[in-house]
Amino acid sequence: MAAQKQGTIVYWQSLSPILAIFRLAPEVGSRFPGYVPGQYIALRRENCKLTRRVRDVDGNVSYAPDVDENGVPRYGSVTHSYSITSAPSETLQHGCLEFYVVLEKGESQYPGRFTESLFRDQPEGDRRLTYFDRIAGDFTLEKRATGFSSVLLVGTGTGLAPFRAMIQQLHHEALEGKKSDVRYTLLHANRTPEELAYHQELSDIEASRSFDFAYVPSISRPSPVDMNDPTLGKGRANNLLRRLFDMPLKEQEAQATAPPPASGAAQDQPALAHVVRPVFPEGHPVRELRQRFDPSSTVVLTCGNPAAMADVQAIASANQFRFEKEDW
Repeated sequence: MAAQKQGTIVYWQSLSPILAIFRLAPEVGSRFPGYVPGQYIALRRENCKLTRRVRDVDGNVSYAPDVDENGVPRYGSVTHSYSITSAPSETLQHGCLEFYVVLEKGESQYPGRFTESLFRDQPEGDRRLTYFDRIAGDFTLEKRATGFSSVLLVGTGTGLAPFRAMIQQLHHEALEGKKSDVRYTLLHANRTPEELAYHQELSDIEASRSFDFAYVPSISRPSPVDMNDPTLGKGRANNLLRRLFDMPLKEQEAQATAPPPASGAAQDQPALAHVVRPVFPEGHPVRELRQRFDPSSTVVLTCGNPAAMADVQAIASANQFRFEKEDW
């Protein structure tokens, strides 16, 4: 088993009450192991609010806060693995690992044990963070995209993390003269512009033309002001892909296959009435984006929300694209 070491959170940026970026410095006198973009590391917190397993009368299992006889929460250690957001070139430069994290909600909407502790203590609280001195994982371009001339990266929420590391490293290598003939397209969707982490950085990398890279940002809960911003796409990542490949929206598909309501029963308001219709950023019209993908030479990599990843897989299968996802 990998040794446990004591790191320190040296940077914390809140994007919203539930989203943040932070940097972890290694134990004094140590360096992090070498890694490639797409890999992950296990982190450990010692002051996490614990949960207990509960089984109801029907045998269904759920989880609830673990408290003592006086109702006081019990605390303990919890370990969680996270994709590394920083590129290896950045870690070599400043010695840190960077992470993009969300305050997770578990069953019954209780906050995730690890992230509740992390967000509770930042930015002014306990900055100690244990890590396991081993970086692993095969969700890398070498393992998942070798042999393909077009790579479509689809990140929802913090699922951007491995892709940001990949794109930043490709940019660094391109600036050093290591050119790639592969076309990379990144579709990143989150709820609001504030939650589109690394948005400006990725836009700048695209504008630099250091390598063949198209960045397609989208928000799923646009405000009236956002609707008039031509630089942002609108809609969920999977629905943008469905629009790109001339497929019905997920909600349209679900409505078409749903059984008719029983006679006399009140029909629920369909989800389709509330869905944000997909719109691509002005700089990336559908026709031009389609030209970047050929079934024989395209691989789709996705990371993020499990439901979104499942639909991305269905879209890839329908269009005969190779599909890969981050799945530990």
